[in-house]
Amino acid sequence: MPHAGVMLAIVWIGLALAPAAHAQIPQTSENLQYFPKDISRDALIQRMREFSFALNVRCQYCHSGGDGVSFEGVVFASDEKIAKRKARFMLRMTDTLNTTLLAEVPGRRDPPVRMDCVHCHHGSPVPRTLSAELTEVIAAKGPQAAVERYRELRGAMASGRFDMAEWSVNEIARELIEKGNTDAAIVMLEMNAEYYPASSAIDFQLAELHRKRGEREKAIARYRLVLQKEPKNPRALQALKDLEAKQ
Repeated sequence: MPHAGVMLAIVWIGLALAPAAHAQIPQTSENLQYFPKDISRDALIQRMREFSFALNVRCQYCHSGGDGVSFEGVVFASDEKIAKRKARFMLRMTDTLNTTLLAEVPGRRDPPVRMDCVHCHHGSPVPRTLSAELTEVIAAKGPQAAVERYRELRGAMASGRFDMAEWSVNEIARELIEKGNTDAAIVMLEMNAEYYPASSAIDFQLAELHRKRGEREKAIARYRLVLQKEPKNPRALQALKDLEAKQ
C-alpha cells in the first residue's frame, strides 16, 4: 500500500508520452530493494503505473531530479526522497497483511481478498477520509468553507476519492455535536439535505439538535418533515406531540 509511487515510478500517463520521453526510462534497474532483481522492465513499469493511478501522483513524487514533467534528469536509483523509502515500507506492510495477518481471518474467501495501494489511497497521496478533510477545514476556516470544499469534492466524486454517501456527512455532524460545535453541525446537515432531499434521517438529526438547543419552532418544522417522509416514525411522532403540547 505504497505511500507514493515506488522506485522507477512512471507518470500515470507515461505510456501516452512521446517516444522520446518514454525512451528515458532506464532499460535496466538499479538499487532494487523490494522487487526481485530479475524483474522485467515491462513488469516493473506496470507496477509503477498502478501506484501512479492509486495515488494520483507522478514519478517525481518519489524520485529525485527532473523537471516534474518529463523523465529528463530523474535519478531513479536515488533514495534521496523520504516518499520512496516510505513506499518500500508500505509494500512490505501490505505483504505482511496479505500473507500473515489476513491469512488468519476465519472463513477467509477463496480466492482471498488482497489489500493493495488503492484500497487505502483512492487517488490521494496520503490516505484521508471525508471526515478528516472537512473537520480540518471547519477548524481552520469555519463551516461555510467546509461546505464550499464539500461541493468542490463532490464535483469530482466520480474519481471515488471520498465516500460522498449521505451517512458520511451525517457522521461528521454527529462528531461535531459530540465536540459541542452544534452551529457547524447544523450547517453541514442542512447542506447534506440539499443533496439527499428524500432523507428522513437528516431531518430527524436536525430536529433533535434544534430541540436540544431549545429552538422549538425549528424542531417542530423538522419533525414534520420527518413525518412527511416517514409517517410512522415513532420517535418523531412522540417528539412532535411533546413539543406541540407545550404551546
